[in-house]
Order: sequence, then C-alpha cells, then structure tokens
Amino acid sequence: MNPKEIKYTKSHEWAAVKGNIAVIGISDFASKQLGDIVFVDAPKVGLAVTKGKTFGVIESVKTVSDLYSPFTGKIIKTNDALESDPAKVNEDPCGSGWICEIELSNPTEAKELMDFTAYEKHCAESHH
Repeated sequence: MNPKEIKYTKSHEWAAVKGNIAVIGISDFASKQLGDIVFVDAPKVGLAVTKGKTFGVIESVKTVSDLYSPFTGKIIKTNDALESDPAKVNEDPCGSGWICEIELSNPTEAKELMDFTAYEKHCAESHH
C-alpha cells in the first residue's frame, strides 16, 4: 500500500479503509524505531476491539509495545505469516507486514485519523 494513501494514528498504527473494512499495521516510522521485530501478538479473529484500546503486542529486540486499535469493531482476519516471520513488519510495514483486518462498527471514525502529511509532521514533532 502506498504510505501516502493510508491514514495514521498518533500511536503509529496505519489503516487502509475500504467501506467498513480496514487493514491495520504499524508505520514505517514505528518499525524503524522499534528495530528488529521478533514477535507479533496479533488479535484473534472474532475479537471485539475498541478504538484507542490495546488489541495486541509487538516485540522487538529493543522493547515490547502495545498495539492500539484505530477503530471500534471486530477482527475478521489476521496476518498468519507474521507468526513464522515477524520480520515482515520491518521489511514491508505497509504491505506484507500488515497485522489484521477490522470490520468497522463506525466507519466515520476514519475521519479522525491523520493523512500522510499530518503524520509526517507528528513524527517530526514527537520525541520518540
């Protein structure tokens, strides 16, 4: 996915929304900050998630970080390839390193996310 065509959260998740389905991952910025990713604890299919609440964990050689849901809804798919190859998140965070798909309860929540330009500014101003 083209990083300039997807939306971002302040906690560095990205979302590609089509209708009431969103593909979720972490941003290239976040994957670089984390370093080598060694484990992704993705949410289970069927799990109800709440916007802004933790729905998984990502572990790197440097740290363990929570994953926060950009939306309220239900997990309908996870990227099973990350179980055996979590480094996909480093290699292609906005492509083969996606984490899950959410069926959105309220698609208008997407309007609250940042576009690429706003996200770049957020990253530049953040002291991560």
